[in-house]
Amino acid sequence: MIIEKYYFKISDFLKELADKSSPRWGVLLIDIFLVLNAFLISYLIRFNFGFKFERFELLPQLVLVSFFALVSFLLTGSYRGIVRHTGLNDAVNVAKSGIIMTVFLFFSVFLVRKFHFLTAINIPLSVIGINFFVATFLLISSRIVYKAFHQKLVSHVERKNIIIHGAHTGKAVFDAILASQDTPYRVVAFVDERSRYLNKSIHGINVFHPDRITSDFFKKHNIKEVIISKPEAKSLELLTIANKYLDLGLKVKTVPYINQWIDKEQINVSQIKELNIEELLNRNPIKIDNPDIQKDLQGKVVMVTGAAGSIGSEIARQVMHFTPGLVVLIDQAESPLYDLQQEFIAKSFKNFKAIVTDVRDAHKMRGYFEKYRPDVVYHAAAYKHVPLMEENPYEAVKVNVLGSQILMDLAVAYKVGKFVMVSTDKAVNPTNVMGATKRAAEIYATCLQRNTADTKFIITRFGNVLGSNGSVIQLFKKQMQKGGPLTVTHKEITRFFMTIPEACHLVLEAGTMGKGGEIFVFDMGEPVRIFDLAVKMIQLSGYKYPEEISIKITGLRPGEKLYEEVLGQNEGDLPTHHKKIKIARLEQPDCEKILKYFKILKDYKKMTNFEIVKILKEMIPEFVSNNSVYQKLDFELKKLSKNYGKSKVI
Repeated sequence: MIIEKYYFKISDFLKELADKSSPRWGVLLIDIFLVLNAFLISYLIRFNFGFKFERFELLPQLVLVSFFALVSFLLTGSYRGIVRHTGLNDAVNVAKSGIIMTVFLFFSVFLVRKFHFLTAINIPLSVIGINFFVATFLLISSRIVYKAFHQKLVSHVERKNIIIHGAHTGKAVFDAILASQDTPYRVVAFVDERSRYLNKSIHGINVFHPDRITSDFFKKHNIKEVIISKPEAKSLELLTIANKYLDLGLKVKTVPYINQWIDKEQINVSQIKELNIEELLNRNPIKIDNPDIQKDLQGKVVMVTGAAGSIGSEIARQVMHFTPGLVVLIDQAESPLYDLQQEFIAKSFKNFKAIVTDVRDAHKMRGYFEKYRPDVVYHAAAYKHVPLMEENPYEAVKVNVLGSQILMDLAVAYKVGKFVMVSTDKAVNPTNVMGATKRAAEIYATCLQRNTADTKFIITRFGNVLGSNGSVIQLFKKQMQKGGPLTVTHKEITRFFMTIPEACHLVLEAGTMGKGGEIFVFDMGEPVRIFDLAVKMIQLSGYKYPEEISIKITGLRPGEKLYEEVLGQNEGDLPTHHKKIKIARLEQPDCEKILKYFKILKDYKKMTNFEIVKILKEMIPEFVSNNSVYQKLDFELKKLSKNYGKSKVI
């Protein structure tokens, strides 16, 4: 096996030698030349720069040294490294070559002295020992010198002074910067709070405690950027570190998780990225690894409504990884549904069907349930923008309430195994029409669950989703592209946030975990103040607040409240097997009364906006409008409640 291994190494070398475009043979020849010079220098050092051998003995000894040098270089592959990217691994390979060559020479001299033949190659053992150190020094130093000259002469990139926060993995980042030919960075200092790194240096660069890094330090060294090299840092720690640098007007960048590095030991400069606002939301993402999801979806027919939207499309993507039998994608938005279709085709997915239709069309939806007989339905189709739905309660009821009712009734009629509805934290103590319509759909699902054993109705509530269509972060990005200002409705307004993949994985987990009738809520961390979010986005984009981009307070929009809630005023929660996910403990609705309200809402076409909203308020007593024209309905209902004990519309 060993002989075969080395045979192939020599074969590869001969192929490279035949390829004139390869510079490796040139490196090999130069290395052999340096070894021969090292051998001569070793003789000079050993004999105090006086020659003690006859002239005819020089040639055979040089031939022997050349041969063993060639063999050792072939065995270690030290000549294969890209010289301008020389690093520690290359130096180790060179040292290995020197050791192998030295062992061969010692062994050859031992044989010559024992058997008294080829006395011309009887090299003094001290010369062989000196040669190891001189040759290793020449081979490594030549590479370092070439690398330094190459970086000095070839690279024309203007470099900016930076610091690296985090010495442990920062060493790998520094190596990547040195290895990059066109790197835009020049490392001035390392920063780390851990005592084992303090008052030390890495590659000649000092490591400082964070307390010593002040605005004066940045001004003195003209530092423009900071790379936070702490891929293991949690959101809160990252937030604390980044805040200090952002407040000093520096641009902040980060490195990816170590499992995305090259062999988990090396990183490429191109992997150093801008710090995303998602990483500063003061919450650790919920991680779910439930093998039962595969069991629930494998080979099943899955229907996703609202499949072209941010949430629906991600649910569809994640479902496809669990090898379903067929995924039926439903949406009325033709263009984004076409984009999703093309994306799946490009990924060679074949087990899906994209259908342009409207969940409000009961006849069409019945036909699709009849044709495909879904086992699982993920219902993400909804109108979600608060101000628009406040102005158009007719449309909100048509889609969020009656559209949901159509799908739920069909799920019961066709004995769908699980119906998972995507809801919102705005359904909790709703102050707007959008939240009230989602709460109405939640209640209807709860009532249906009482009368069916074949279909499990499961609801998930979550807050704002980062990167979704129309999200505040997208709005801020567009406003910054225009030079600002960023608009915030109130300086104290807060919201919960989560990522799209996280939200959708929660939906899949809830579908597997649910037994029917649950509303799943989860720990979303601390709420984020939108004003602070706007400031951080300005700073992360390299602008100064408020000198370059300002923030404008516009006032609360109709139906908007200062903070969102996960549980209603009459709700508690129950734990699940996942510590971050809980089940809302609800008061049981009067389903007979609720069904009567739904019958009334079916005549929405004959109603005014105020009449529609009044029905919603009667059906959902906790629905109290905020900053809205519908607030006067609350006064009327409150007055009726005082006079008659409760409002009577039915």
